[in-house]
Amino acid sequence: MQNTIDLLLKHNELRIIDDELDIELEIPHIAYIEVKKEDSKALLFTNPVCKKSGIKFKIPVLMNIFGSFKRLALLAPDSEEIAKEIESYLKLSPPKTFIEKMIKIKQLLALRYIVPKKTNKALWKDNISLGENVDLFNLPILKTWEKDGGAFITMGQVYSTSLDGNIKNLGMYRLQVYDKNHLGLHSQIHKDSTHFFNEYKKANKKMPITICIGGDPLYTWCGQAPLPYGMYELALYGLIRKKKPKVCKCNTNDLMVPYDCDIVIEGFVNIDTLKDEGPFGDHTGFYTPIEPYPVIEITSISHKNNPIYLATVVGKPPLEDKYMGYMTERIFLPLLKTTNSFLLDYYMPENGVFHNLILAKIDCKYPNCAKQIMHSFWGVGQMSFVKHAIFLPKDSPALNDHYKISEFILNHLDINDLIISKGICDALDHSSPDYASGGKLGIDCTMEIESTQDIEILDDNKLFQKIHTNYDEIVDLKQYFTHTKNPITLISINKKSRVLEHIEAFYPLHCRIVFVLDSKDNDLSNLYMCVWRITNNIDALRDILVKDGVVLIDATAKGKLENHNREWPSDVVCTPSVIEHLVKIGVIKRDEELWKKYQIF
Repeated sequence: MQNTIDLLLKHNELRIIDDELDIELEIPHIAYIEVKKEDSKALLFTNPVCKKSGIKFKIPVLMNIFGSFKRLALLAPDSEEIAKEIESYLKLSPPKTFIEKMIKIKQLLALRYIVPKKTNKALWKDNISLGENVDLFNLPILKTWEKDGGAFITMGQVYSTSLDGNIKNLGMYRLQVYDKNHLGLHSQIHKDSTHFFNEYKKANKKMPITICIGGDPLYTWCGQAPLPYGMYELALYGLIRKKKPKVCKCNTNDLMVPYDCDIVIEGFVNIDTLKDEGPFGDHTGFYTPIEPYPVIEITSISHKNNPIYLATVVGKPPLEDKYMGYMTERIFLPLLKTTNSFLLDYYMPENGVFHNLILAKIDCKYPNCAKQIMHSFWGVGQMSFVKHAIFLPKDSPALNDHYKISEFILNHLDINDLIISKGICDALDHSSPDYASGGKLGIDCTMEIESTQDIEILDDNKLFQKIHTNYDEIVDLKQYFTHTKNPITLISINKKSRVLEHIEAFYPLHCRIVFVLDSKDNDLSNLYMCVWRITNNIDALRDILVKDGVVLIDATAKGKLENHNREWPSDVVCTPSVIEHLVKIGVIKRDEELWKKYQIF
């Protein structure tokens, strides 16, 4: 990590903070606000403390290293170039000329980097604690949010292997600290380590596991790369870095991990023990509930001399995962194309928190081609977790041009041709009626639509009064894209009854697409955060009603009115007293505009 720090300093991308700051809330809140700035920096906290225990840590905390496109470019090769290289491997064909032969040989030689190289020397073996001497509380592990169940490792590289040792995996999961030598392993049902856990449980054997922190930042990014089952993420590291990853055997289990990591935590997963994990303010911007997960018993903690503790903050967008997700999006486009031959490009807006919204540009070859592809999307790897997918033709605007692409969608959207189905959801999704299973929405915008039923556009005040006459729960209203064939109306309410029961209030036609949100915590003029709230809060099967030229979408919090029996979580917010203290001591500056824009409180 020291090399990373030096690189960031050289390019004026690092702010060093020497104040004594608490690992509980203070450090995470500073990083959370910093990464939302247009000119954000990576942050190095040189004097982390735990005010509860009185511990002053010797290990600095480094955060937000991936938190801008500039830093992303410094820490990893160009994503587009990596994507082109991967695509070239996928399209290998017999060479026809001498020059083609030389190119093919060069390509094939690069594959030698995908096999890790073993070494007996590891930088992290400078300091080793074993057995009774291990103590997680000696590490500056952060508690990010007030309602979190405890402190969590958030940027750990989690190494595991199948029972027979033939399949290796590098993942990135949150890890809750229970005590000095136990961690909770939040490995969701679709993760490779969960498949391994099931193998070990069936064989009645403890599962070896190792968590690494720091080292080359690319290790960390590879940990969240959505590779197919059985493909080792360190092979991807070697392909990108153009060098073999050097790995060394752990002290207390047989796993091999990178030699240059800063901190290495070894242990075994107890196959007979599950323990309540959470709550945790997650990347969705909401707290995930308390649920039982496997427990890791720690057998060794090692670290290099002068280690750095790498961490991240997840919560409401935009955050560091925006930039990590961009790199993933670009690099994995060629692989996604192999299962969707008509796919040209795709885009996951960060305020759709990736799995909640995807835009895909396709080359349609025949009518209803998009409908075929959307079902294909929902059957491929982690794309199967996507809740809302919008498909556009090749001549549509750039997918990340938010205004123009929104115009295009609204002028090519047929509300009577929405594809609503049921499928698997991300385990973190809170809006689905059942765990990991809920509604999905597919929208085909690839064809010209027939002229829609005329509607009379009123100004916001007149429309509010007209709707309020028949729907007195309405508190506020704002319209967008009224010049398109499908204008959008956002309304906020103090909910007393089921939203979809009020569709008659929107006749005669003055609206086309109506999104309904709770009046609490929603600013209808803040479209960025409204999109975040809407894509998180709707289940397409339950919350969308199309009738007589209007589509009504319920994006409110759900409960007994909707027969939603699962806990509805609160969204994550900074603790005001902590922010005020940080302003008072001069570590952060008051910025009410930024805080309001991204709903800090």
